Amino acid sequence: MKKVKPEQDELRAEYRREDFGEMVRGKYAQRCREASNVVVISPDVQKAFPNAQAVNDALRGLLELAQSTGLASRPIRSARKRAAG
Repeated sequence: MKKVKPEQDELRAEYRREDFGEMVRGKYAQRCREASNVVVISPDVQKAFPNAQAVNDALRGLLELAQSTGLASRPIRSARKRAAG
C-alpha cells in the first residue's frame, strides 16, 4: 500500500490573506435558505412517513381532495380573521 502524501496548500506563496478582502461568516446564508426548497418536519410526523416519496404521495392526495371539494379554489382565512369576523 502506498503512503498518502499530505496535501500541500494550493495557495501560492505570493498571495496573502489581506489580498482577498474582509470575509463575513454567513454572508449568503439567507440567500441560500430562500433558494432551497427543503422542508423540515417534526419528529412525530416523521414517524408516519418513512421517506420523501411517502410524504409526496400524502401531499398529492391531500391536494386532490382539496381540489375535489373546492377548498383549493377559495382563499383560506387566518384564525385572527375568523375570530374577528
